[in-house]
Amino acid sequence: MAKNAYSAQEKFEIIMAYVDRQTSISDFCQQYGISTRALHDWLYLFQTYGTSGLQASSGWKRYTKEVKTAAVLDYLSGGYSLIEITHKYEISSRSVLKDWIKKYNDHRELKETKRMNNSMIKGRSTTQEERLEIVMYSLQNGKNYQQTSTQFNVSYQQVYQWVRKYEEHGEEGLIDKRGQRKSEPELTPEEKIQREMKRLERENERLRAENAFLKKLEELERRRLKKRP
Repeated sequence: MAKNAYSAQEKFEIIMAYVDRQTSISDFCQQYGISTRALHDWLYLFQTYGTSGLQASSGWKRYTKEVKTAAVLDYLSGGYSLIEITHKYEISSRSVLKDWIKKYNDHRELKETKRMNNSMIKGRSTTQEERLEIVMYSLQNGKNYQQTSTQFNVSYQQVYQWVRKYEEHGEEGLIDKRGQRKSEPELTPEEKIQREMKRLERENERLRAENAFLKKLEELERRRLKKRP
């Protein structure tokens, strides 16, 4: 059943389920009660900003007055869609952009947004022994990935991946295999999402090209009909 709002952890878990899905995108979205647009937004935010991009607050990222104004003017020009502008200027959501547009149209000043949340921890290099210790801590604390992330100063994504690999492959799953060529099953969730995002971008480009072609055909048909006696 659809929900009005999802927590960052719920979004993250849905994204991870999406990576391993065995169904079509539409069936997957129906199963979780979300729109394909919402899923695409979450994938983009996670790929661009990590788990911090899934936070509900609109104030977690800093935007200058110049960026806000440029984004609004791009939208008002009619040359870009809302989602294209959010991607172009790395805006956290369409609702944030809509708020700027409303303020601009109401002749209110677009002030610089200050960064409000610096609590999200970035990933760091670890040894296999550290990864095992982190996994054990997480499992002993009910897979509380956020608590484990803070405790060991590693990212939420790292904890999630290590726990998952340990459950699937044991200690061998925690061996660092960077630098080795990976097969499809060895791709991390982020790598799979990156591949999917690229596929979606190519699909969007194809659809835009098809729509432009169809519009030209329709215009030519209208002109042809007008010329008929």
